[in-house]
Amino acid sequence: MKGLVCRPLQVVLALLLAAALGSARGELELRRLRDQAPPGSRPHSVTITEFGAVGDGKTLNTVPFQNAVFYVRSFADKGGAQLYVPKGRWLTGSFNLTSHLTLYLEKDAVIVGSKESSQWPIVEPLPSYGQGLDLPGPRHRSLINGYNLTDVVITGNIGVIDGQGSVWWQWLRSHKLNHSRPHLVEFLHSEEIVISNLTFLNSPAWSIHPVYCSNVKVHNVTIETSLDAPRTDGIVPDSCSNLCIEDSTVSVSHDAISLKSGWDKYGISFGRPTSDIHINRVNLLSSSGAALSFGSEMSGGISDIHVNHLRIRDSYKGISFKTSPGRGGYIKQVAISDVRMEDVHVGIEFTGNCSSHPDHSFDPSQLPVINQITLKNLVGTNISVAGVLSGIDGAPFTAICLSNLNFSMAADSASWSCSKVAGYSEMVFPEPCTELRDPSSSSSICFSLSRYSAIAIA
Repeated sequence: MKGLVCRPLQVVLALLLAAALGSARGELELRRLRDQAPPGSRPHSVTITEFGAVGDGKTLNTVPFQNAVFYVRSFADKGGAQLYVPKGRWLTGSFNLTSHLTLYLEKDAVIVGSKESSQWPIVEPLPSYGQGLDLPGPRHRSLINGYNLTDVVITGNIGVIDGQGSVWWQWLRSHKLNHSRPHLVEFLHSEEIVISNLTFLNSPAWSIHPVYCSNVKVHNVTIETSLDAPRTDGIVPDSCSNLCIEDSTVSVSHDAISLKSGWDKYGISFGRPTSDIHINRVNLLSSSGAALSFGSEMSGGISDIHVNHLRIRDSYKGISFKTSPGRGGYIKQVAISDVRMEDVHVGIEFTGNCSSHPDHSFDPSQLPVINQITLKNLVGTNISVAGVLSGIDGAPFTAICLSNLNFSMAADSASWSCSKVAGYSEMVFPEPCTELRDPSSSSSICFSLSRYSAIAIA
């Protein structure tokens, strides 16, 4: 990644000085301090106010954002540029980014999504889905977009991007949507993307959605939506590779982190898997979905996933693997370790009965493969149901491995329910179902388990 450095404090002060002085002297001081930026920062910088933006929370700034991005495109072959957003509430509709750009939000800077649906243009559905999230046909474009880009950073001094999603949630509940809801940030067919040091609030649908992307890092972000909002996911890596999520907190109504790769025949034919994903040191809450989920749209395949140091609380489900006949594809080679759960209804879920489909032309003979899933070093307190594991007739889920798992169960709780699954377990409490205690099985069937000894969490 080129030029991935937060805006230097002296440059920020210079911007404030230039605005305060409103004089040639202030502009000269700004240029002087920009030239002193440390190595690695963007060599060019502009401020959104230079394009007529007003941060009063009322003035619509869609055109200033669009014009600013158009202007900084001229620096793409000169090391790129930074678009600086100072303190204020910057109301805007949807806008696109460009390559070799850093979008930087200062402390107390808030990019606010317009409540007017006309400010969110209509675009075609993703080719691996065939329709929008909520309705057949096209969908609304996300607030901040990138298409076929390289080397883009969205960062700040804990600035905020607020989608004002409540109006979209109301339209969805009242069946007044004409097209599927937009997301907050979406990148398509892009690489070398960093999203860091920001707070994302009230997305109409999903907060961060990289799709068909590679070399993506999401670091030190906070994501929050109302816990009764309909289907608001947090971070959704979708047909992506070489992606890292770390040191972040996500609190949403539906799935906090959800790995996907396309829907039924559309995902099968598009054929781009999600792979080489690393998730570390994240705190998750999902009021009605799963803190960490796989699928159910997984038709392009999901594999080579490594998750460590999860903290899950106050969630309906902890870790969930979801699929259905008609999906095809696979979920395999997944290792999840060092997980703490507290006040979770269902600790672990595997289900082959997610019956939603983009249309009626799905082929139920396209059966998914779920294989080599390892969960180790899990501790849970006040868990209502330890696990519900239900595979598919003719396509049982195999090599599901549990090691060093200890759940403290809530009063009047159930432990395990299993069908059409097979695997291996060691040092698991409460004792798992017989399908996971086959005496003929050994740890050799498990992904990654044989590489490490099970170490109890202190």
